[in-house]
Amino acid sequence: MTLPFTVHTTDPGSRARRGTFMTAHGPVETPVFMAVGTRATVTGLTPADLSEVGAQVVLGNTYHLMLRPGPELFRRVGGIHHFMRWSGPVLTDSGGYQIFSLAEDRTLSERGARFRSYTDQRMHMLSPERSIEMQTAIGSDIMMVLDVCVDSRSDLPTMRDAMERTHRWAVRSLAARTNPAQALFAIVQGGVVRELRKESAGVLTPMPFDGFAIGGLAVGDARAEREDITHFSAELLPPDRPRYLMGVGTPPDLLEAIAAGVDMFDCILPTHLGWQGTAFTSTGRVRVTRGPNAHLDVPLDAECPCSTCTNYSRAYLHHLFKCSEPLGPRLLSLHNLHHYHALVAEARRAIEQGTYASFARKKLEAIDRHEHSERRPGCRTMSAARW
Repeated sequence: MTLPFTVHTTDPGSRARRGTFMTAHGPVETPVFMAVGTRATVTGLTPADLSEVGAQVVLGNTYHLMLRPGPELFRRVGGIHHFMRWSGPVLTDSGGYQIFSLAEDRTLSERGARFRSYTDQRMHMLSPERSIEMQTAIGSDIMMVLDVCVDSRSDLPTMRDAMERTHRWAVRSLAARTNPAQALFAIVQGGVVRELRKESAGVLTPMPFDGFAIGGLAVGDARAEREDITHFSAELLPPDRPRYLMGVGTPPDLLEAIAAGVDMFDCILPTHLGWQGTAFTSTGRVRVTRGPNAHLDVPLDAECPCSTCTNYSRAYLHHLFKCSEPLGPRLLSLHNLHHYHALVAEARRAIEQGTYASFARKKLEAIDRHEHSERRPGCRTMSAARW
């Protein structure tokens, strides 16, 4: 198998599992949160910064990297690792989400998605074969098949059509793979319909993929629906290969999905919200641009040992954002990514100790308590009956 994966232990009170998979650029300890580096960079951060906050894997975006700088440069320089000076593992998504999000600017057919480039206004075709060709040029350790993502509120025929095309494209993606050293993951689709998720897993899991992803969530679904489908789908996936929940990533999402037996996560929220002035802390989200922070000569999070919290006050961070200084978003991004990586590191230790169920429940209760006013109807804390 291209991506050897070992499950070391499973939590007795949930389906959370502690594992390791091996890539050409080193081992990855799971559960793992992957930092999103869309354009061969995690915005505002260096590879040294990523190592400092505990990042193991960086995620690149096939759609954006295909348009700029393009496959020829990656082939010439020897791939993304040398290009961005990141020595650890890289996962590339396939461009499927961009096809979904740019619905007004593309035409979808069985062949693929035809769209106009935002860089030079030229027309491009992103097919399963083209996606694999681009990911091969990038040189990522883990590639994703091109899938069709639709809004979770879509009608049943639309969801079924997208799922079935995803299956056909997965077969074409397998056939297009030319470098056996690069792992390839399939993506289970089906929206929030259990019957479709079961059918999708049934079609894809017999195929020789190195791992399986749960796609198509956090695109119109509520938190309760997302949790239900994550738990249901994870049970359908082979236990001997990594399970990846794509693009879903608030701290409660991670804690719930880890309890369901998911191993891998990515999300833009730590950096995206960091650039907007929001920090994830041990006492809930903090908006540093709010007035009271202007006079607080205290750390952003007193319990956090990251360089931002160790060296800078809330008042200083507030000042940077009010002055539109780019150091502010950079410092918050460092903190937020440290917060996420510390959370999954705690989860790994709890699984090893056989205490993940109680650990996650306490964490979720604390998050809900601190952010109670922001919870939507239907949101709830983790229930032991679920696992």
